[in-house]
Amino acid sequence: MTSRGRDVLIVAVAIAAIVGAGLDGDGRWVHWLAKPLATLLIASIAWQAGRVGRGSATSTTLPTPGYRRAVLAGMGLSCLGDIALMLPMDAFVPGLVAFLLAHVCYIVAFRAGLHAGRGLGVAVALLGAFAAGNLIALWPHLPADMRVPVLAYVVVLAVMASLALARHWRVPTPQGIDRRSTAWAAGGAVLFVASDCLLAWDRFGGGLPMASLLVLSTYYAAQYGIARSVPGAHGTRGS
Repeated sequence: MTSRGRDVLIVAVAIAAIVGAGLDGDGRWVHWLAKPLATLLIASIAWQAGRVGRGSATSTTLPTPGYRRAVLAGMGLSCLGDIALMLPMDAFVPGLVAFLLAHVCYIVAFRAGLHAGRGLGVAVALLGAFAAGNLIALWPHLPADMRVPVLAYVVVLAVMASLALARHWRVPTPQGIDRRSTAWAAGGAVLFVASDCLLAWDRFGGGLPMASLLVLSTYYAAQYGIARSVPGAHGTRGS
């Protein structure tokens, strides 16, 4: 399958997951099947990138040999989180833990080749201020037993996004890091923050209109950006 055909399939399956979230009864199987499948299809971008880049000039853009492995591990954990969050029972905390560990994997990927500098300071300040403001507003709505887990998750999420933005904003770009890779990663990280904020307000803040559309569309776009940040993935669209 060409990369364009794969992208069309990802969009189709993601739409099925979003539509399926609004179905009741037997129709829910569409959501149960499509939601994790869309994440796995997106992960295949990173998987295929390693095969394409092996032995080519593209492979020299990897900040560390573990970048692709860390991204794939994060997407695997995200798929487990997808499954936990859509179970008929309340498995929100296991899902939260799975996504927290996924962000730890993304932190490992984005941290490679990055050193402290003005870009990192600006990114931390911006993401920290946004995360703190959003958490303060959401805090009264959180059940007491969820406050520590949510706080831990927000901190890890903010660190992940800060590192992704800092890698892209740093001038000059660190040696061996492709500017296209950092752009995809930064965009994906910001969209992940948006998706998780929407999810939190929908679950704890009284609900949001069109929640499934808003949460899942930004989530899949975020994962797509991170997958495309794997060197080799952003240069193989015509293959």
